[in-house]
Amino acid sequence: MIAIDIDEEQRIAVDAPFDRCVAIVGLPGTGKTFALNARIDRARQEFSQAAPLVFTGERRIDALAFEILDAGGVTVRRIDDVEASLLFEGACEPLFDLAWEEFAAELLDPEVPGLRSPERFVESAFRLIRKLRDARISPADFLARSLSGATEFYAKPPNFASPALMAATKKTYHDSLDVNPNELRRQHRREVDLAKILAKLYESYVELVASTGLMTGRDAVCAAADLLSASPQHVAALSAKHPVAFVDHAEDLTTAELALLGAIYGEALDGVTLCGDPSSAIASVRVAPPETAFARALTRVELTLQRRSPDTIDAACRRIAGSVERSSAPLDAETALVLRRTKTEREEAAFIAERVKAWLDLGTPPHRIAVLLRSVRDAEHYERALLERNIPVATGGDSNVFADRRALDALALLWNVHDPFRHDWMLRTLSSAALGLSDASLAILCKEPPNPQAPLFTLDDEPAPTARSSRWDPKRDLRLGWNVVRGEQDDALDEVARERLVRFRAQRAQWLGFARSASFETFARAVWHDALARDGDADSARARAQQLVLQRLLARLNAFLEEHPDATLGDVLAYAEQRAGSELESCEAVESDEFVSLLSIEAGRGREFDYVAIAGAGAGTFPRWYAPDAFLFSPRIGMVPKENVGECRASRTAKFSYYVARSKAREGYNDRERRAFVYALRRARLGAVVTASGGVTRGTTAPEFLEELRAARLPGVETA
Repeated sequence: MIAIDIDEEQRIAVDAPFDRCVAIVGLPGTGKTFALNARIDRARQEFSQAAPLVFTGERRIDALAFEILDAGGVTVRRIDDVEASLLFEGACEPLFDLAWEEFAAELLDPEVPGLRSPERFVESAFRLIRKLRDARISPADFLARSLSGATEFYAKPPNFASPALMAATKKTYHDSLDVNPNELRRQHRREVDLAKILAKLYESYVELVASTGLMTGRDAVCAAADLLSASPQHVAALSAKHPVAFVDHAEDLTTAELALLGAIYGEALDGVTLCGDPSSAIASVRVAPPETAFARALTRVELTLQRRSPDTIDAACRRIAGSVERSSAPLDAETALVLRRTKTEREEAAFIAERVKAWLDLGTPPHRIAVLLRSVRDAEHYERALLERNIPVATGGDSNVFADRRALDALALLWNVHDPFRHDWMLRTLSSAALGLSDASLAILCKEPPNPQAPLFTLDDEPAPTARSSRWDPKRDLRLGWNVVRGEQDDALDEVARERLVRFRAQRAQWLGFARSASFETFARAVWHDALARDGDADSARARAQQLVLQRLLARLNAFLEEHPDATLGDVLAYAEQRAGSELESCEAVESDEFVSLLSIEAGRGREFDYVAIAGAGAGTFPRWYAPDAFLFSPRIGMVPKENVGECRASRTAKFSYYVARSKAREGYNDRERRAFVYALRRARLGAVVTASGGVTRGTTAPEFLEELRAARLPGVETA
């Protein structure tokens, strides 16, 4: 495509007709959003009597789906993936209890891949169902594709001894390719049983969603598309009300979302404007290729000139993406990109914190600086390094607020009020900064008092100690709680510990009154005000970060109470404990002028900063190692189980080794990680720092992005 003036490119995008599908495509910083917003303004003028559908920022297509269901008289309540996974867990319980009729009738063999580890099986199955929903594949369609794919694959199996396949497979798994016809028949039977089990679980989940009205965004999109396909009058009303639609980040559209748009605007999506960048498709869970949506556009406008990133960063992005295309402007000599590898993660975090402090000292506002990681689930080193330099920081992305140490300290106090015999929470409070009891004091509190009061009677169901059970302690689960609440070991404690414990006991008595009479928020704030130690001095970065975590935690607990007004304190705490153990939790980024952002790449979507630090740009961290699920699904060859179960010699199935090598699954995964890295670099307007820690790998299993940039020897790049 011939590059033209940027203003002319934008003008073409803005003036394109509304009676067809238009795609506005370009790299970050090429003015896509500006052109899209100008086109939206033009549509509002031309369709003054209608309301264009606009999906930008936080409003996504699933919001429209819930509105369609509500207008259609379908009662639903929105839930997130964590709650949906718990719903799915409930559907799996009869399976793990082997309560299905198919097992009794010996129609299914419970010895299938992944089922030996129920928790792992549930996680893998739920991830698969999420992908199937996004791909708009129903349970019946899934089963049909799985069975036909298995029949086709095992009827004419590939040459497992081919040199190309052997070379693409790790030597460790060569034994999986050494199979005979009997072994393939056995694996075929296991695979068919697995497909039937997953199809039944998927169907149970869909029925639960429909019967309870509890839906995630993807569930609502599927339900809304089904509703419109059976209701032409709803389609006509929507088309008249919303003659045009605009979708930003269209590279992330799923097949189900495209089906919903197609139900309103037709298969050609006439009247829809799609804006995005296929190279920015970095979502970790996706099925449709990034170009799927843009392929429907009759008019495609590509914006080619970039105006945001410095030339040095632009050249680095082109180099890491493997593009031979050169920057439109000559490289400058200014150091806009710094590369640094340290020995340890702690040193890496300290280096980044010093760079952030230097940027702040130059007068850069905190909200114009970001530290980006592939995942912020384990970002404590980086946050601590920033807070130690009194730099206020707010996390966003796949971090779990319920698992944050500051949130756990706050929840422990609430547990102490509700159930003092939950000793894990009690020990957390007693050893916290507020009470600070020593290990010796904790050991005393866990012991039987020297002169315990003799019980007036013995419970009938309490077994008498015998020689065989002499080590069994019937009061073990109660002693710490009784000693804290009743004070039976106070005399054995030193004076300081005794004073602290007496004060805590008195406070707890007051909190019990609050729990009965006041609202939950009033109760929680009172408890935290009285007994939660401040993290750092007043108005310090540590204290502000702690307050932000508590605000997020309280908001989530209040939201739960709004949805469940009859919930007790125990219900609230059980909800928080459940959430703390989930890997599907996330929190939104805080766009505040006061905080430096510590974000995952997904949380930084659509945002730009003056300076960006990309941490952990080494193999295994960014990019992360490729770790496939217990089973994969291919629309062509059906289920691809990873684990080989039953009477077998190899740990992996032959089909899995073949599929991973033939589909180049690891290479595709690493390509997406590479796109994410380039996307992170392009968030910077003035400068960027890329860091990694530890030794350098050969870059065969996962690439070394930092070392690739070093090897490029680009001008204007500082290496250390």
